[in-house]
Amino acid sequence: MSGSLCREAMIEGVSVPVGTPEADVLQRALQKLKKSGLPHKGVTLRLYKKSVDARKREEIRLVYSVLATLPEGKTFSEDQLTRAGFKPHSPTALTLTHGTAVLPARPLVVGMGPAGLFCAYILAKEGYAPILIDRGDSVADRVKSVETFYTEGRLDTESNIQFGAGGAGTFSDGKLLTRINDARCAFALETLRDMGAPADITLQAKPHVGTDVLRTVVQTMLDTVASLGGEVIYRCRLDGFDRHPDGSFTAKTSKGDIPCGVIVLAPGHSARDTYRMLLEKNVMLEPKPISVGVRIEHLRSDMDAMLYGSMAGHPDLGAAEYHLSDTKGERGVYTFCMCPGGEVVAAASEEDTVVVNGMSHRARNGMNSNAAIAVSVRTTDYEPVEGSLVLGAIAYQRRIERAAFVAGGGDYSAPVQTVGDFLEGDRAIHEPTRVKPSYMGGDRYRLAPVSKTLPEYVCQSLRYGLRSFDRKVRGYAMPEAVLSAAETRTSAPVRILRGSDFCAVGNPGIYPCGEGAGYAGGITSAAVDGIKVAEAILSVYAPL
Repeated sequence: MSGSLCREAMIEGVSVPVGTPEADVLQRALQKLKKSGLPHKGVTLRLYKKSVDARKREEIRLVYSVLATLPEGKTFSEDQLTRAGFKPHSPTALTLTHGTAVLPARPLVVGMGPAGLFCAYILAKEGYAPILIDRGDSVADRVKSVETFYTEGRLDTESNIQFGAGGAGTFSDGKLLTRINDARCAFALETLRDMGAPADITLQAKPHVGTDVLRTVVQTMLDTVASLGGEVIYRCRLDGFDRHPDGSFTAKTSKGDIPCGVIVLAPGHSARDTYRMLLEKNVMLEPKPISVGVRIEHLRSDMDAMLYGSMAGHPDLGAAEYHLSDTKGERGVYTFCMCPGGEVVAAASEEDTVVVNGMSHRARNGMNSNAAIAVSVRTTDYEPVEGSLVLGAIAYQRRIERAAFVAGGGDYSAPVQTVGDFLEGDRAIHEPTRVKPSYMGGDRYRLAPVSKTLPEYVCQSLRYGLRSFDRKVRGYAMPEAVLSAAETRTSAPVRILRGSDFCAVGNPGIYPCGEGAGYAGGITSAAVDGIKVAEAILSVYAPL
């Protein structure tokens, strides 16, 4: 391919001081292009990616990638680009092929998280008229359910922070960072942008939408699915299915039977009753490793100063982000789902349990910044339930969540402990001072040792991790920081096995999909898996 031609080239590594105007960034990129000797007459330049290089706090820089596009009729040679240190670039597009098999009925997509939503969107665009269901509510009604839980302590087990339109990501920071390398990522980001997400999500190296904006994006996407011939049904839980001789199915739901040609299973990582139903239907599942831990909160101003020094607060930098990890101890420990300027949210989906997660608005201007600190859990840590290690994995999570409920006083308050007390080994319990817990608006917490919620080996790894992270970011383990338990829903505890055709092993026509099926982790990777499953269905069946 070295002799191929292209009109677009990526100029990477344009490093500038914080505060440099966009015009100056583009001018620097143009100078790099001119010095290379490559064609540049009439070229148009635009910012493509932006990241923060904060390795030296005294000299924080912004690093850009710039896309150079030649006028129509002019091209770069790819081998010349390579020699000059640039990359060829091609516009984002999906390659979709349609099969010829006849769908005996409309496809059913179970779950309105990113995986199910993107799968249904592609199917609807291509003329397959999918039925999209979720056990939870629409975005607006879901927000009301969460508010009722916060104000009255009444948990709706069908519509909450885990279940409903948009999935768990709707009540999150809306982070779109992913470590998978797939061209579909760009398509997913561009689609979200077209549905109303901020334009800069395709520019930022660590893009985020924010829960307030993401809710509108989700509703727009659902409305688009419906406008393209799809059908959206809320408060509709999948309880079972029957397979018929012609290959079609009848889905048994809480709103009655639904005939369907294929079933896409994108239930999210908290659909524990769905996992049990699949086991009873002899669908193959396996337990998988997870991580559990706590949410840590610092003052946002403290975290900004730790990471950005004198540049903290600069509008080009925003609220400071971090990702920390250490794999040298007995177990891996790492930070996850960091929410700058955010809050800790009540993410329980079962009665008499406490689960914490993190959420930020678009502005990321809350008083605190929080992140999960999670410790690796192995499948050997599970104990079989009813002879099943899959059920044992679920029971492991549930046991911790119920312990957190008890430690929090039994009214859905979260057990909270300062970092100083936790590192001292629970010898004392002090009320938080400078850093106030934000869980449920800051009113619903109870002082309790983390050790009353989590296994001792997890606590040991958390202490190890906190000290390790403090060596990397001085002040991270400050005594005033607070820990809230328990963070248990970092990923699905099981995987629904599927083959190269994306169908569940031994179950043609059933397509496990996304994070809840064990094939993604986060909004973007789940969206990409949803796209892949849609492509697999398209490749077999003709449009309706």
